[in-house]
Amino acid sequence: MSVLLGIFEGYFGTLLEVVTALAPLLVLFAIFQAFVVRAAPANLLRIVFGTAMAVVGLSLFLQGVHEGFLPFGEFTGNVLSAVEYSWILIPVGFALGFASIIAEPAVRVLTYEVEKVSTGSIKGTPLLITLSIGVGIAVAVAMARILYGIPLAWILIPGYVLAFVLVPFSSRSFVSIAFDSGGVATGPMTVTFILALAVGAATGIEGRDPVLEGFGLVALVALAPILAVLILGALYKLLEPKGDTTAEKEETPVGSPE
Repeated sequence: MSVLLGIFEGYFGTLLEVVTALAPLLVLFAIFQAFVVRAAPANLLRIVFGTAMAVVGLSLFLQGVHEGFLPFGEFTGNVLSAVEYSWILIPVGFALGFASIIAEPAVRVLTYEVEKVSTGSIKGTPLLITLSIGVGIAVAVAMARILYGIPLAWILIPGYVLAFVLVPFSSRSFVSIAFDSGGVATGPMTVTFILALAVGAATGIEGRDPVLEGFGLVALVALAPILAVLILGALYKLLEPKGDTTAEKEETPVGSPE
């Protein structure tokens, strides 16, 4: 029982942080409700109840991050970086990066919306797997960077150059998805756990500064989905039947000749 209660130590402080962060949004909602929207009482009750659930859910999530994800990530990185076969951090990083994207709620929303808007021409599952593989590789590269002291710029600059080189070869539908994927992949699940892993790994290696070596991982995680989705778009474009221009067609302006 004491262990269970210890998990919730400081929870009310976390709850206060969430309320403080959401307060400006709630104030704006109240102003719009009073002067613009004026939702019906039944809808207003649902909105208020849903907002309360969001506040409690966010506070519980952040409490879980502080008590579970961060300590586990730092401990794992610290222990694996100190063993004789520290190279094991690279495949472990890939596995954890892959799993974190599978569990990332924002990524699920993105893949669902893409499949819905594209009327099924772009399936959500291949997109999800592509994003997971891309982030897994990015985390593995980040672990190699920490282990061997590779400068961050040596990875980021060629990576973004490659991204812009791939744009003309990718289906236009995938270009927008790719650059949105970079932001979506750096969600709370990925950032909290993987960042803790990187900081823990940098702390466990003698001569590594956790501030210099442990950070920068989020930039790699943001780059990886861009490259992965652009490559997927290039494959779609390559395998697309020549007569099928569904993914590439532009809307015909109203009144223009066919």
